[in-house]
Amino acid sequence: MDAALLALAAVWGAVTGLLIPRAAYRFAVEPEEPWRTACPAGHPLTGPARGWLGPARCAPCAVPAARVPETPAPGTAASETSAPGTPTSEAPTPEPPEPPEPRTTDTPTPPAYAPTTLAPLATVLVCVALAAATGARPELVGWLALAPVAVLLAVVDRRVHRLPDPLTLPLAAAAVLLLGGAALLPGHAGSWTSGLLGGLALGGFYLLLFLINPNGMGFGDVKLALALGVALGWYGWTVLFVGGFAGFLFGAAYGLVLVLLRRAGRRTGIPFGPFMIAGALTGVLLGALAG
Repeated sequence: MDAALLALAAVWGAVTGLLIPRAAYRFAVEPEEPWRTACPAGHPLTGPARGWLGPARCAPCAVPAARVPETPAPGTAASETSAPGTPTSEAPTPEPPEPPEPRTTDTPTPPAYAPTTLAPLATVLVCVALAAATGARPELVGWLALAPVAVLLAVVDRRVHRLPDPLTLPLAAAAVLLLGGAALLPGHAGSWTSGLLGGLALGGFYLLLFLINPNGMGFGDVKLALALGVALGWYGWTVLFVGGFAGFLFGAAYGLVLVLLRRAGRRTGIPFGPFMIAGALTGVLLGALAG
């Protein structure tokens, strides 16, 4: 196993993962609402790509609050300020000291986009796992490019049960183009043709489920299935079946746990995108190891 390759994958996952909290915050809105353009404290989000790329906190939220200087010590006692030989009774009586003003000792914590550790950590782990399973094959570039977007989709769907079109559709197009480029290079372990067919097959299957039960399957899941089908189909029909089935298995296990804990009922909706992505990751890892 190439340690340098794993290190590069970890650095890529860390850099891209740190950009996920801001993008997830902006995308995590209800369908009828526009994408967010300001942080929770009301500051406009600025930076590269019209503010979509940037750290978890905006610049004004990251500025520490100014400290208030300490209040001067109260006046000195009369016995210490009286001139020598002056009777104590004739010494001016000091005024009672005013209570000291409160001072800021801690920097206030501004509203955060979301916990900023889980998404970057997950992105690092996913990228390292893909690099370890795939090795120095051309398709690894595609996997590393697609992984941060997949993690972002999982975070957004987990929060608002929504898979935005600006993420799902470009993800499918990127999967087709990146794997098409990998197919032109020597040493690849998959088939671009089977990837295209896999995208059509898995997308068509989810479309059928959506038409049968629109309340149980969102159309965003159908669009996500296109990209996941291309990735799974790259390694063949067996991997496509395993990855697709694993997504349903993970989702069913999660729903069963919620029911047993009495945190959900049988008809409670759950975000299915994260489980689709987890199942696809499982299939890709198995396909890469067998390739």
